[in-house]
Amino acid sequence: MVRSVAESSLYLLSVSETKRVHAPGRVNLIGEHTDYTGGLAFPMAIDRGTTLTYTAHADSIELTSGDAPGPLSIPVPFDGDPATVEPHWGSYIAAMSTEVDGAHGLRGHIVSDIPAGAGLSSSAALECAIGLALGFDGTPLELAQAARRAEHRATGVPTGIMDQLSIASGVAGHATLIDCHTLEVTPHVVPDDIDVVVKFIAHRTLKGSAYADRVAECERAEAEIGPLRLATPDDAERVADDVARRRARHVVAENQRVRDFAHALAAGRFAEAGRIMTEGHGSLRDHFDVSTPEMDAAVAELGACTGVFGARMTGGGFGGCIVAICEPEAITDGWVVKASAGARHLD
Repeated sequence: MVRSVAESSLYLLSVSETKRVHAPGRVNLIGEHTDYTGGLAFPMAIDRGTTLTYTAHADSIELTSGDAPGPLSIPVPFDGDPATVEPHWGSYIAAMSTEVDGAHGLRGHIVSDIPAGAGLSSSAALECAIGLALGFDGTPLELAQAARRAEHRATGVPTGIMDQLSIASGVAGHATLIDCHTLEVTPHVVPDDIDVVVKFIAHRTLKGSAYADRVAECERAEAEIGPLRLATPDDAERVADDVARRRARHVVAENQRVRDFAHALAAGRFAEAGRIMTEGHGSLRDHFDVSTPEMDAAVAELGACTGVFGARMTGGGFGGCIVAICEPEAITDGWVVKASAGARHLD
């Protein structure tokens, strides 16, 4: 039988092989609310994430999810407003499809063991997975940049690049020190003689939160003293407005905490690394106002446990998860997470 070019293309899509892509979640060990000022962060991709099993499809994206309402059906190319897509999780997919601008769509099923609203970057993992499935062919940095733009399209929240870059650039067995100004990623070994434990405390969402306010407050501080990534503690204290001054105080100190934490972890000084994490939480609570009483209580309770070196909230704040480093098996009621490779094709 002779087929036209168009018919042949559709036929090849219809018999295309099943493929899988996986994108990990991430937990940030230290360096919170620093990325959108070009500062330092120290996240790690984790062995929880989002897996998409799919086949190529001619002219639409058709997806179901194992733990979210659906199904999702959007045309390719998508030329609408991603924020209006239903179900809501489809907004990230629609936005990412416009970034990738692939030649065809896909049909598949999503499975994720990252709880939505946990502050472990489930949305960034979804964006990176969809990008790869739609044929993205670039560097991890380019994937992260596309996914960040998609996040902005989908939510309107002016997030930094830490989530997407840690997920795209993850190295098994390593956390990643990210310079969010140069976009340099430096892997650091996570020692085998500590556990990294995550506990889910309360659901949260950045959309509708005060996250954008924090970005604007940092911008006010920078308008007075220049880039916070270059500022000193004395510079931060020169900011006239009290709120902007406290935001600057946190960012400047947090950048130094990232450097100190990386050195302590590499040297096996786990008690020092844990103390730095706990100090970081106090700054997020007192100077950045992104913690909650429930998160504070959970950090204090976990930090008081035998064998725990330190704990803090992780992610953008206003709920989500806390993270701790501890002696192996010191914590039995959380998720012990391992450092994972980044977003990738599995087949």
